[in-house]
Order: sequence, then C-alpha cells, then structure tokens
Amino acid sequence: MAVVPYLLIPVALFGALFFTSFFKEPRRLLNGLLFNLFGITVLTAAAGAILASNNRLLIAVFATLFVIALLVIGVLFALHLVWLLWNARVVWRREGHSLGNMLTLLIAIGLLLLEIAASIGRGWLPDPVYNGLAVFFSLGIGYELVALYNFLTALVLYNLYRPRRDKDYLIVLGSGLIGGDRVSPLLAARINAGLKFYRKQLQKTGKHATLVFSGGQGPDEKLPEGLAMQRFALAAGIPEADTLVEGASKTTYQNMLFSKRLIESRTAGQPYKAAFFTNNYHLLRAGIFARAAGLAANGVGAATSFYFLPNAVIREYLAFVVIHKRRHIVILGLIAAFGLAVALQQAFLP
Repeated sequence: MAVVPYLLIPVALFGALFFTSFFKEPRRLLNGLLFNLFGITVLTAAAGAILASNNRLLIAVFATLFVIALLVIGVLFALHLVWLLWNARVVWRREGHSLGNMLTLLIAIGLLLLEIAASIGRGWLPDPVYNGLAVFFSLGIGYELVALYNFLTALVLYNLYRPRRDKDYLIVLGSGLIGGDRVSPLLAARINAGLKFYRKQLQKTGKHATLVFSGGQGPDEKLPEGLAMQRFALAAGIPEADTLVEGASKTTYQNMLFSKRLIESRTAGQPYKAAFFTNNYHLLRAGIFARAAGLAANGVGAATSFYFLPNAVIREYLAFVVIHKRRHIVILGLIAAFGLAVALQQAFLP
C-alpha cells in the first residue's frame, strides 16, 4: 500500500491544474489535454491501489474489464474503414454530396491508400527509405490521433459547461438558409436552444433576456440570416421587443464581434451578461472566437443528429489545425526529421 500515496501526488497536481484552468476559462483546448492527463493519473493510481490490495478477486475483475476495453478498442481500429465508409454513405444520402459531407469518405480512401502503399512499398523501396517513411507516417498519424482526442475531450467538456440563467443577451449564431429564405433544421436547433434558455430563465427568475440573432446575407440568400431567424422566433411566440437582428456578419468571429458591438451600443458602457447558442460540434470554436472578440460569453450547444457528427467534428478539428497550423507544422517537421534520421542511420551505419 506504500506505493499509493506517491501515485496520488500526480492525481492532485493534474486535478488542480485541470479544474483551475477549466473554471477560469472553459473556452480553451488546453483543458482537454489537462483532463486526459488527470484521467491517466487517476487510472494509474486506481491500478496501483488494486494491485497493492492483494485481493485476487478484485484484481481479476479489473484485469478482465481492462482486457475487454482493449478488445473493444482493437475492434474499433480494425473496423475503422468499414465505419468510415458506412458513415459517408449515410451522410451522402441524407445531406447531399458537398465537400463538407465527404470528409469521412476522403479519410477512408486516404487510409486505404496508405495501407496499400505500406503492403507493396517494402518490395519497391530500399529498406532505409521504407522504414523512414513508416516511422514518419506512424508517428504522424499517432500525433494527429492524440491531438484529435484532446480536441474531442475539450469539446465534450465545454458542452457540459452550463451558463447561469441570469443573462441579459442571448446570441444565436446563424448558418445557411434553405432556398435562400427558410431556416434549416440545423439552424432551427440553434434557435430552439436559445428560445429554451430564454423561457427557462424567464420562468425561474422573471428576467427577460434579449435574443440577438446574428447572421449576414450570403450570395445565394434572399435576406440576412439574422432576419430569418428573428421571424422564426416571432412565429414561436417570442415578443419582438425581446429580439435584435445583427445582419452583417459573414463568419463566426464576426458573429461575435458585431453582436458585441450591437449590444454595447445599447448598454452605454454598463456591464451585461451574455451567452451564445450554436450546434454542439461548433461550440468550442465559437467560444474561442468569442474570447478573441472580447465577448465575455460562454455557449450552449444544440443537439445534432448522430450520423452527422463525425463529418462535422472532423471539419471542426481541421479548422483548429488551420488556426494552430504553426504548431502542427513544427511537430510534423520534427517527426519527419526523426524519420529521415532513421533512414540515414540504416543506410550509412552498420
């Protein structure tokens, strides 16, 4: 049992780092990494305590659960191409053939080509070149999987965060309109999340919030998204006096910045409390743009159909890769240098 107190030190350290970071600023990717490190230390401490207990039944039970977990993960990895292709087919049938709906298909094709290249490359390439490329692709894909997992963790954690029902302004972010003038189901989910918050706050506290519908007019749209969203809310029984339209924004950052300016033009320097509403997969990036725009607001994510989430989450992750492209370029560059070093070592050293 002497080993257990020592294992509790990293648990306390990473737990303190995570909770301090998350409650100070839930809108950051770092929270995902800190939570995963905290989780690893918790599992390590639990394993140490179980082994130190010398309870054979307890050890056998948790060893069995651990093996089952490894088998499930192994099956998921073994069937990754089947799952990606199945999801691509479902999305194509239900959402159309746009590039944004092809991500799981493109990833499946890329992985399949890599596996084919790996199987035939050994016979075509010199061993040092093949091994150097194998190191680069193995470590590169491993790094991106870890980065993706940390992103998913941060996204889930932020979706679990719930703003208090004491808000003055509720900002609903726009998205494309159907036929140029009708609210899409995806956008309706965002609006309904805002309306639900508005009604619950009114019911519990009696406080009227102002709904800010933010979205400009695209080239194929007949009116600004913000105006279409306001009409949707009015048809749902929201008083017009409790709504505002921000109809100039074209991006998520502009949604936040222009909504902030609109709100502050009404508050005349007085403090206010705000929250924003979007789809759950988009919540973390929206929160980061809110912080970049200087808007002190956290978000609520509207539910999204499960079949649509893989494409949407991958798209969000790629957006974060672009935002942090220097970091990814540097790390992948270091991995490439290591792969080159392996190839040179095998080619020129015995």
